[in-house]
Amino acid sequence: MRSPWQHPARIVPLAFLGAIAAGTALMMLPAARAEPGHAPFVTALFTAASAVCVTGLAVVDTPSYWSTFGHVLLTVLSQIGGFGIMTLATLLSLLVSRRLRLRGRLMAQAESAGLTGGNIAAVLRRVAVVMVVCEGAIAVVLTLRFWISYEYPFGKALWYAVFHAVQAFNNAGFALYSDSLIGFVTDPWICLPLAFGVLAGSIGFPVLFELAREWRTPGCWSTHTFLTVAGSLLLTAFGFLTFLIFEWRNPGTLGPLGVPAKVLTAFTQDIMTRSGGFNSVDLGQLNSETIATTTGLMFIGGGSASTAGGIKLTTFLLLAYVIWAEIRGEPDVVVRKRRIAEETQRQAMTVALMGVALVGTGTVVLDALTENVPFDRALFEVTSAFATVGLSTGVTGSLPPSAQVVLVVLMFCGRVGTIAVGTAIALNTRRRLYRYPEERPLVG
Repeated sequence: MRSPWQHPARIVPLAFLGAIAAGTALMMLPAARAEPGHAPFVTALFTAASAVCVTGLAVVDTPSYWSTFGHVLLTVLSQIGGFGIMTLATLLSLLVSRRLRLRGRLMAQAESAGLTGGNIAAVLRRVAVVMVVCEGAIAVVLTLRFWISYEYPFGKALWYAVFHAVQAFNNAGFALYSDSLIGFVTDPWICLPLAFGVLAGSIGFPVLFELAREWRTPGCWSTHTFLTVAGSLLLTAFGFLTFLIFEWRNPGTLGPLGVPAKVLTAFTQDIMTRSGGFNSVDLGQLNSETIATTTGLMFIGGGSASTAGGIKLTTFLLLAYVIWAEIRGEPDVVVRKRRIAEETQRQAMTVALMGVALVGTGTVVLDALTENVPFDRALFEVTSAFATVGLSTGVTGSLPPSAQVVLVVLMFCGRVGTIAVGTAIALNTRRRLYRYPEERPLVG
């Protein structure tokens, strides 16, 4: 009798748990730490989970605490987490056996929702090519900048460029600088390549593939691509303007900068809010209005089947269409003359409400486990963990181990997906052969 855990949608959480466990063991090796001795278990667990879940939150100073071997581990774990455990395993089996069995196709589709093309093998190859090309292009620009302008030795320039390129495209956010990108706040040749890498990774592979084919004919775009592109443009413009307005005179962030630098910083930080995790200003100095706006943008996140987190753009916009249709009394939810299936509406509602429940519960628990952490900062850290963003106002490293474990759970749920986690828990799900009588309780 086949175990219920062999279902493709349920094996994904186990795969990520296995990767986190393996990463924790490797990060605890003495060779992974810069100082003598090995890292404590919770520190290694948090770092491994943050890398595999492509979050970027850190409880220690990444450049000084971990050795070069530790930094290489972070790069590998972030690449594996961004590409996808099951997607990577499926591609490797394809390379070895030169064919893809049905089980492999199902596992790849279960993990990478949206990659449902007829030839999954070809799609996986294209995913790998896109990832390598994007990371390579970013690495080339950064290498030249570090080597020529900052006079790094070529080997160091290349390593720093590759590390940050991988972190950018996979929306991980670890940096080899203690202040992240604050030291490069006015340098467009560092900030913009990383920002565009984060943006490319957060769009999602299905959208990238469709845009490559149909970029001249927006009328032929699928509803998913339309929602992702429109949502990205809308939220990018909203985040950019609000950050610029709220922080324009803040002496701790944009205040001391010139106008061009303010525009560059606002754009860079806006893109990083979507899931990138790098910061070019001190987030601990942000105004409360910016904290609230950033928290909301992090919760929404990026595109589906991408390296970004959050509830996803399509989920957010579909719910907006559902609300608008209900207000107007429309019997159907319609997007661009396409009726949205009720099953899709329920999935969007489930993802959003489970996300709200996780963030709300996590914030309350974190607030109870900590002292001297304002509620809005606790909410910010929890949302950053759940949405796998990695931005922090500076309180993560001071949290007690119990609170750090709470963030690990949230990172795992955010990366694997609320529905996947729920499916893994509800092992007795089945299709009913009957329906109960209908009733309509009062709502509102």
